[in-house]
Amino acid sequence: MQDPRVRFACAFLLSLAAFISLAGAAAVFFWWLVFTPRWKSIRHPRAVLATLLLFVIIAAVITLTGTGGLSYLVRMSAILLVGTWVYADSRAGDFLAMGTWLLGPRIGFEPGMIAEMAMGMAEDLSEDFSRIRLAMVQKGQPWGISRILPAGRILICDALRRAEESAEILAMRGYRGGGTVCTRFSVSYPEITAGAFAVAALVFAYFLR
Repeated sequence: MQDPRVRFACAFLLSLAAFISLAGAAAVFFWWLVFTPRWKSIRHPRAVLATLLLFVIIAAVITLTGTGGLSYLVRMSAILLVGTWVYADSRAGDFLAMGTWLLGPRIGFEPGMIAEMAMGMAEDLSEDFSRIRLAMVQKGQPWGISRILPAGRILICDALRRAEESAEILAMRGYRGGGTVCTRFSVSYPEITAGAFAVAALVFAYFLR
């Protein structure tokens, strides 16, 4: 989707639908199959599989306690697919444009800028993690828990250092809050259709909860 407003609105509505009922989660799966490039929308398959494995473990524990573990797994899997699609479709400047469009240049600029910086930091962490794994493979060292913990410390320290450098740059440039972004949104008919079906999925989930 080109228009971030439609994309984030669809993500919000679909997440609500999956949370409300199993029927809503099924509708979200159907929507994902029809309106997204499906597996191409998953940029980091290993991370998604790891998250899905975590959901399976939690669902198993919930099932053992006598509650609805399967329901939890289905709903969270649907929300995970929506989240990976939004992440894959996001482009630089989307959060900034959304913040200023939704809340105005004064109030909305800062949340949008924070979200943009967080997305950039997530990308940097992913790339750094891949480099660390590649370096370990080249050195012939096994990858396990004993290696993940030191790597995690490195990633956290680098993230804090980058955040501090970004704050210093903003201070040096005289930033005191607020700002203006000149954006142009363009909505296509397929996006309008996808948004309408997202609303229908929420309604469907509500009446079949």
